[in-house]
Amino acid sequence: MRDTIYALASARGRAGVSVVRVSGPRAFEACRALCGDVPAVRRASVRNIEWAGEVIDQPLVLSFAHGASFTGEESVEFHLHGSQAVLSAVLSALSEQPGLRTAEAGEFTRRALENGQLDLAQVEGLADLIDSETEAQRRHAMGLMQGRLREIADAWRVQLVRAAALIEATIDFVEEDVPVDVVPEVMELTTAVLLQLKQEVQGFGAAERLRDGFEVALVGRPNAGKSTLLNALAGRDAAITSTVAGTTRDIIEVRMSIRGLPVTVLDTAGLRETEDEIEQIGIGRTVDRATAADLRVFLLDGAEVPLVAPKPGDLIVRGKADLTTGEGLAVSGKTGQGVAELVDAMGVALENRMASAATINRARHLEAVSRAIRALETAQGEVWAGSDRVELAAEHLRQAIHALDSLIGRVDVEDLLDEIFSSFCIGK
Repeated sequence: MRDTIYALASARGRAGVSVVRVSGPRAFEACRALCGDVPAVRRASVRNIEWAGEVIDQPLVLSFAHGASFTGEESVEFHLHGSQAVLSAVLSALSEQPGLRTAEAGEFTRRALENGQLDLAQVEGLADLIDSETEAQRRHAMGLMQGRLREIADAWRVQLVRAAALIEATIDFVEEDVPVDVVPEVMELTTAVLLQLKQEVQGFGAAERLRDGFEVALVGRPNAGKSTLLNALAGRDAAITSTVAGTTRDIIEVRMSIRGLPVTVLDTAGLRETEDEIEQIGIGRTVDRATAADLRVFLLDGAEVPLVAPKPGDLIVRGKADLTTGEGLAVSGKTGQGVAELVDAMGVALENRMASAATINRARHLEAVSRAIRALETAQGEVWAGSDRVELAAEHLRQAIHALDSLIGRVDVEDLLDEIFSSFCIGK
């Protein structure tokens, strides 16, 4: 018999409510041992938890039948009063129940995958949802968790299975050309899928940045007001400011949300020619980091910024707007003038890059889609080559279908599971 597992499913520490989850074939038995009975499934009921002759707590108890729980197994949840003493006593009582053990990291979700409650892309979406910090991250993760990628992959699969069936039907025509009425439909089906797969690849970078966060670099000459602006954006003194040029020697980072997007703003060393060895190191790091950033905000003080050139879409801003006048976007970190407008401009620039964001957002997804693209392009070449190549075309279509199956975890994922679930907390 498979082990029954239990763990705290809510955050650790003092709280109004702490949730302990139990899942497996002995979950109901454990509930009876502690509460005297099992409440009707999916109906919250108040029960006393009694053990060793005393009442430990009076929690809300929920039960879920086999096939109708998160894990797909019989499950029970104890919604306890959230003190450490209550939690420790309940976990201790569960540890004494036969056939029960503490869950490992991600084991509840792993069982949901193994029992067909979730596919692998949904599991990854759940992990992203737990880690989400901004509204845009939450929305994208929720879409994955609700099966958006599976729906897309299933639609691709239907079209490719149809194309493969058409090709397979021609294999019997060994002495003839591929029937002319088959080729157009095969090419139409595979071309439609190829187009969508390539769009996913093109939008992968934006989706990955949504998941991991965008970087915006403040770039300018020394004493242009970058550190003061960073402090204004952060709402705190994140960077040291002074009138001495070259005060910032290293890169300072502030994490924030702009229009629901996760953004790390970088305060970089002032760019200038210098003989100071330490400052040169900071400037070198600035050039590298600013070049790699998703967006650069050039803070001008009346002179050109050396070493780093603006790219299309970068923002050119006049700094120290409280001391100077001129046209265009201007900002003063000291007084706050123009800060809201700058944040809005940064948000618009990043949202424009998100317009083409893909559904796929992990390296594993990109690799599977890329394999499918290569297989489909080869299959199309074999179709055009004539009847003596139809078997090869059919094989490459099967490879494309296999790649898409791996995208949502139907095949070839066993070696990935330990790595994926190691990032989950114990109670999930």
